[in-house]
Amino acid sequence: MSTGPAPLAVAVRRSWDASRYLFIGLGIGLATYVGTFLVVAVLLFAAVVIGLPALPEAAKALRRVAEFERRRAAARLGVPFTPTPYPPLDSGEVTERVRRVLADPTARRDALWLPAQALAGNVLGYFTMVLWPVGLLVDGAGLSVLHLLDRRRADEYGTELPVRRGWVLPLHGVLADLSASWSRALLTPAPSAELTERIAQLTESRAGAVEAHGAELRRIERDLHDGAQARIVALSMRIGLAKQLLDRDPAAARVRLDEAQDGADAALAELRHVVRGIHPPVLTDRGLAGAVRALAGDVAVPVTVELDGVEDGRRLPAAIEAAAYFVIAEALTNISKHSGATAATVRIDRPAGTLRVAIGDDGHGGADERAGSGLVGIRRRVAALDGTTRIDSPAGGPTEIEVELPCGS
Repeated sequence: MSTGPAPLAVAVRRSWDASRYLFIGLGIGLATYVGTFLVVAVLLFAAVVIGLPALPEAAKALRRVAEFERRRAAARLGVPFTPTPYPPLDSGEVTERVRRVLADPTARRDALWLPAQALAGNVLGYFTMVLWPVGLLVDGAGLSVLHLLDRRRADEYGTELPVRRGWVLPLHGVLADLSASWSRALLTPAPSAELTERIAQLTESRAGAVEAHGAELRRIERDLHDGAQARIVALSMRIGLAKQLLDRDPAAARVRLDEAQDGADAALAELRHVVRGIHPPVLTDRGLAGAVRALAGDVAVPVTVELDGVEDGRRLPAAIEAAAYFVIAEALTNISKHSGATAATVRIDRPAGTLRVAIGDDGHGGADERAGSGLVGIRRRVAALDGTTRIDSPAGGPTEIEVELPCGS
């Protein structure tokens, strides 16, 4: 014979769990009911006095509330919670951030949910409060009587007590599931929205890749024109002078030929420099691990290198290795020139299907992508390969750059 908890206690406990969810929704509803008018007033004030720059900040506040509701609904329904991939609003010009807010379909869904929550959250919350006295009266009396009868029958026949859930109190659970379901349905981005966001990301990364490619071609052309080409022209002139002096002044001709040889060596060095900028030969010869150690050895700041992810002998795709190499080279150059650091670290590891590169230093921080420090080039090079870049450089330091590149298994 079972002597489990009384069915009324079980029903009250379950109803309270559901009611707690609904009461939080009521609080959000009351807050959004007032907040909707405040947001409209603030946006009108901002449009007249401050202007559109206030829109991204309002969008970020709405994101936090909507994401909290998504997490609550997922927990109530027992489904996994996945953070929403909002477009970034912390970087870029004001006009660009405003454009991202206005073009974001998820932001529009959040804005639609706001007044809906103000209405439905209040209605369900008040209905929950009304159900409690009715449920305690009806289910309390009914379940208590049935529980006494069930116990007497169980004692008499030696059977198990039946499970009784009540009639009114379980409605709290139904209402809580209903609230969570419609919140999740309203706040979950549609597949078309995710596709639109993905297309926008690919369009932006493609534009950045095209611009980076153009800048790279201009750099190569400039290096060839100002470096190797100028030295080769000078080399041709010295050889011409040597030919003129060869018969009447062999000693002077020999001097010109010596100068021409030095010029040829310098031109070769310039060409090697250009080639290293296209695809460093050290990557082909020594792999990413050896190339990174060579970079670290050429930096004036002491660099601690942790390369567990690339020391197993398996080579990565050439484009991934080149991107990782140039990211580390640019970051170490910035550390040497601008950071005032006394130590730096380079870490490379390989989670499933990803190459993660992290470069850090203990300098004064404050790295700004708009200041021409090469960080924009890092972000564009990584985005062209469908990777992600995170730059954290508060004033006073330290600075941490983390890059993730897809590289298969």
